[in-house]
Amino acid sequence: MDALFYVVPCLILAGVLFFGFHATRHWWQIRAAWNSGLTAEGHCLRTFTTTYGNGRDQVRTMLHHVYEFTARDGRVVRFEEESGPATTVEGDIVTVHYAEGARIVATARRPSRAGLAASTVGVLAILGVVAAICVGFMITYHDMSSEFPFGDDTTESVTIEGS
Repeated sequence: MDALFYVVPCLILAGVLFFGFHATRHWWQIRAAWNSGLTAEGHCLRTFTTTYGNGRDQVRTMLHHVYEFTARDGRVVRFEEESGPATTVEGDIVTVHYAEGARIVATARRPSRAGLAASTVGVLAILGVVAAICVGFMITYHDMSSEFPFGDDTTESVTIEGS
């Protein structure tokens, strides 16, 4: 039973590490695309939305765009981006910032280094708080369970003599 109080926080910590890695990786990729100095004329091929939630009072909608452009080396690159501007519709021409490599990283977002850094730091701060709570819980549980062991046979028995 004690393992449950360690396994669940460790699983939560694994999720925190996964999302932290994903957020940091996304930040580096977008930053690399903006800092590369490479731009191309891209076309919005498609827009669509995805919805998620419980279907009643908490439904969220995410706008997606699918873009296509030709890189400097002649490769045609198609990519999808979430949370783009609602004013970009199919057929619009956009400026795509991209970084070359084995796998091209691209974005149609306008450079906003401070905004990207702030959102990444915000996500990492929230994940850090969750991680601290998990670690604090495990430390507290460990201290409490070692201080008050259950099933300890060192308790004194008291005999009351009656009249």
